Amino acid sequence: MQNDIKNESIVCSEKVSSTDDYDPHLHRNVKNPTNNWQTFAHFLKASIGTGVLAMPSAFAHAGYVNGILLTLIIGLLALYCLHILISSMYLLCKQQRVPYVSFSEAMKLGLQEGPPFLRCLVPIAIPFVDGFLAFYHFGICCVYVVFIAESIKQLVDEYLVEWDVRLHMCIIIIPLLLIYSIRNLRLLAPFSSAANLLLFVGFGIILYYICSDLPPLSERKPFEDYLKLPTFFGTVLFALEAVGVILAIEENMSTPRAYVQPCGIMNWGMCIVLSLYVFIGFFGYWQYGDEALGSVTLNIPQSEIPAQVVKIFFAITTYISYALQGYVTANILWSKYLSKRFKDVSKHTLYELIFRAVIVLLTFCCAVAIPDLSLFLSLVGSFCLSILGLIFPALLQICVQYERGYGPYKYRLIINLLLLIFGFFGGIVGTYVSIADIVAAFSK
Repeated sequence: MQNDIKNESIVCSEKVSSTDDYDPHLHRNVKNPTNNWQTFAHFLKASIGTGVLAMPSAFAHAGYVNGILLTLIIGLLALYCLHILISSMYLLCKQQRVPYVSFSEAMKLGLQEGPPFLRCLVPIAIPFVDGFLAFYHFGICCVYVVFIAESIKQLVDEYLVEWDVRLHMCIIIIPLLLIYSIRNLRLLAPFSSAANLLLFVGFGIILYYICSDLPPLSERKPFEDYLKLPTFFGTVLFALEAVGVILAIEENMSTPRAYVQPCGIMNWGMCIVLSLYVFIGFFGYWQYGDEALGSVTLNIPQSEIPAQVVKIFFAITTYISYALQGYVTANILWSKYLSKRFKDVSKHTLYELIFRAVIVLLTFCCAVAIPDLSLFLSLVGSFCLSILGLIFPALLQICVQYERGYGPYKYRLIINLLLLIFGFFGGIVGTYVSIADIVAAFSK
């Protein structure tokens, strides 16, 4: 659906009761909708990326008991926030009688009817949310460039010649440009399905390595120093959350109601994701302890064939994920802000492809600047996802329910205030620790 049509509908439509029989899901007109299986494949691919491979490193910053408990808590909080975000957006669509509003449009509409002292934020709501979404998914793409280059480097070092990781980043620019030129989520669906197959084969090989010849568990710490927890927080948030892609997937569904049902795509998907993350994190930490690197694939032996196969598999799946994650950045910046500046519609495709090429080059430059996977990953997770995944959804529901009521004993308000505190504290501390670690790494 065209953004200008949506915006015009939002502005012109009158407010109606949320109990109106208008159902936004029945009025969506998606050009290339995805079915439930395609959506499920996209969800798993968006949620299971390089983050899961960093879970042993995350557990090394928390201890195995803390790691299990806090991963489950953060995962359930993230799932809850996704539910309240999509639910609030649905209520706003119903009220405005429009099929769909974006995350940023929902924040603007919510702030307009929320507590009076928050209404001063209305003018900056759309660019602020769009900016964070675009920057976060841009950051993910930067992490992916580092991961793919590191995986290729280990293989080339073993068989050919030892090169700096930055040279490998230069080699993968052309393949990234090619896959990032795919502008349609439906066209990416077969790639996501193939990538999911490679992922599960790859995880099987990784489990073989991390579960073989385990040392005594007594050699590992059940609890780590609390000063290391901010890095754990950022890494787990990065691993679990992909707000922009998850919303984009829901927007492109042919049956969006199936996404948020109690036994729907999102809940089942998150159960699989959380189980896998806890399993990989626990056994990876048990096997490698404090030696766990930013990706567990960097810990497994370089010289063995199965280990080399798994690195190839994960490099391929991450390459495919690059297009999926980068879709959000390109879609927001091009569709909402840049396309309208070019009046010649016939050249829009060309201009968009040029813009996407610029994004690829910028992710390459950032990856070259900070080629440490674990530091980059924790920084992006702490800074962006505490805001996008926790603070914004809680704030939006506070605003949307302001006139409708917060339920018995105002339980929704209390929960959302706690989420705001958790998000602010975790984000500020996690970002500070990540930046301090990056400075320390470059000072060596």
